[in-house]
Amino acid sequence: MKATVIATFFGVFLTCTYTAKDATKKTKKAKLYVPQIDCDVKAGKIINPEFIAKCPPGCQDVKYRVYGTDIYASFSSVCNAAIHSGIIDNTGGKILVQKVAGHSGYRGSFSNGVRSLSLPRWRESFLVSEGKPRKGVTYPTTLEYSSSKSTTVKSEPKKPEQDLKGMKSADTANTSEKALEEGDTVRKENQTTPVPTPATQMATTTPTPMTTTTDPSTTMPQPTKTPAATRTTAAAAKTRPGLHRVRDMGSSSVHPAYASVVAAAARQVQAAQGRGQNTGVQRQEPVATFQRAASSPAHLAMETDSWKPGLNLFYTGFSSKEELNPKPLEPISQGNQNCKVDLSFLMDGSWSIGKRRFQLQKRFLGNVAQALGIGSAGPLMGIVQYGDDPSTEFNLKTYANSKDLRNAIEKIQQKGGLSNVGKALSFVNKNFFLDANGNRGGAPNVVVVMVDGWPTDRVEEASRLARESGINIFFVTVEAAAQSEKQNVIEPNFVDKAVCRTSGFYSINVPSWFSLHKVVQPLVKRVCDTDQLACSKTCLNSADIGFVIDGSSSVGTGNFRTVLQFVANISKEFEISDTDTRIGAVQYTYEQRLEFSFDKHSTKQDVLNAIKRISYWSGGTSTGAAISYASEQLFSKSKPNKRKIMILITDGRSYDDVSMPAMAAHQNGVIAYSIGVAWAAPDELEAIASDPAKEHSFFVDEFDNLYRYVNQLIQNICTEFNSQPRN
Repeated sequence: MKATVIATFFGVFLTCTYTAKDATKKTKKAKLYVPQIDCDVKAGKIINPEFIAKCPPGCQDVKYRVYGTDIYASFSSVCNAAIHSGIIDNTGGKILVQKVAGHSGYRGSFSNGVRSLSLPRWRESFLVSEGKPRKGVTYPTTLEYSSSKSTTVKSEPKKPEQDLKGMKSADTANTSEKALEEGDTVRKENQTTPVPTPATQMATTTPTPMTTTTDPSTTMPQPTKTPAATRTTAAAAKTRPGLHRVRDMGSSSVHPAYASVVAAAARQVQAAQGRGQNTGVQRQEPVATFQRAASSPAHLAMETDSWKPGLNLFYTGFSSKEELNPKPLEPISQGNQNCKVDLSFLMDGSWSIGKRRFQLQKRFLGNVAQALGIGSAGPLMGIVQYGDDPSTEFNLKTYANSKDLRNAIEKIQQKGGLSNVGKALSFVNKNFFLDANGNRGGAPNVVVVMVDGWPTDRVEEASRLARESGINIFFVTVEAAAQSEKQNVIEPNFVDKAVCRTSGFYSINVPSWFSLHKVVQPLVKRVCDTDQLACSKTCLNSADIGFVIDGSSSVGTGNFRTVLQFVANISKEFEISDTDTRIGAVQYTYEQRLEFSFDKHSTKQDVLNAIKRISYWSGGTSTGAAISYASEQLFSKSKPNKRKIMILITDGRSYDDVSMPAMAAHQNGVIAYSIGVAWAAPDELEAIASDPAKEHSFFVDEFDNLYRYVNQLIQNICTEFNSQPRN
């Protein structure tokens, strides 16, 4: 009996064991379901931070644009990027996609039959690899997409009663106004975007308050001293005993341009104390609104609130030592205000130049500093010396007048080494034009490269990346290679490859170091011609953008405020100043009104405040007349080197013809985008838009959905800009 029971028990046990093993085998054999995506799907449209997908055949096509090499901007076609990287071919296949942070520059290249484009920067990137699951990662079987384009509804002409009674309910209007005042918080929560990356968290550029507690007597830097912190080097581990010993001595950390302000404020404090008054003094300096591409990789991350006037200021007090012991200081030179540029000279310190010619180079730089008229409101100048490795001699904020700058140049010691110009340009691009080093933002960034003979490394790629980051590059070449020496030149015609145009404006050749003094004035004239400094322009700092806003009765007060929020959200993504992107606005009904012109506001905060102040007009809808008015009042006064972009927002069919005014605007070089809401007519939107109309016209069914097209609109503007020839 016992034997029978035991046998039965073991039989059941073995049966269960084999059943479990079979189940395990079946589980192991279960395959991951891989979702399929279309060729035109961009990585930014998919919310999942990491996923495996299957690409169909036929994605190798120029219409599926790709930006970058190895690492791609998120509005690239996923499948065509996979072909470009060699993961799949045009027959399609499985790929693994991983979202990563945005980059400050994407390099275009031709690979595997696909031409990718360059892009200065973007908020999000992605990597593609073989479609094999990574250990421990669970992949979605269904991909999440961000909101797609709203379906176009059939448009009808607005009825007169719609013009009078077409306003939204009071609740909707109040909600829209609240959204305008409190920012885009609600919309951001509803927006289906990828998990924030470090890049998207860096969008807000409000500076950290700085407090100065240094004695005013030490605020003026001595000519023989440079702060050690400003002397950065690409190879910090290498030290050169004996070189730069004088400049390594300690120095004040206070910007010399603040010296007179500090002294004057301190005297006011002392005088007030003498009168028995309890007076607090604060110094305020507006922060620069222009951010260079390389220093702001997250330019499209949406801010929580558009309306934050007054936050972009430094608040700095004074210590009791300053208040009790103020010392008068000489006023700081304002400089040549007709030449407001931030300038870096790449100084040749290689052994090939020799000691005597190195002295001639220093004399030349001193003469240029004198001719420029260095000052806090004019040009600022720093110097990077290069040899084997580059290092900063002094940056933009170290000296604020020509005299001190010339004395400092005389103290520079020769580095020696090779003439690695390409490495020096990369160093300047990444390290020199930073806010911490005195970059003012509203001033164009300029690099002048001094070359004795020829570079010992390649310059083309480093120059291109620097230009796309917003840097204007000039080359001054002295004593070019002789015929017998040309075989030693690594990159023939290196100047033509380094500058953006070969017209001769950006390059000067000097036959001898002894005749270098003759080019001081020609170089200064070119560097100060800010209207000609257009080669470094990106899609964010190269346009005159005019908004043409429908203020008709059917829009309503609340919806009009939502439109203004949309205009503000677009404007704040551009780099705004006199020398960069400029913003203008027109409102129209039956009539037209110029709200502000391109030359009215030169900072981003001023533009945002001006948009906020636009008052709702109310009336009819004459869109054709508004286009003609904008052409005459806005775009006829655009600068020659600016792209003219018109963004028109309307909610209904026009009472007049739009095709002829739009055609005239197109012929005058205006790139037109049309944004239609609610009753807007699709045929009119296409007539207003530039070709191809699909990329220049948008439609939403209601005003609260306008925000969805902020990023798309800027993507299209950047795509169009980057597809144009740069040289």
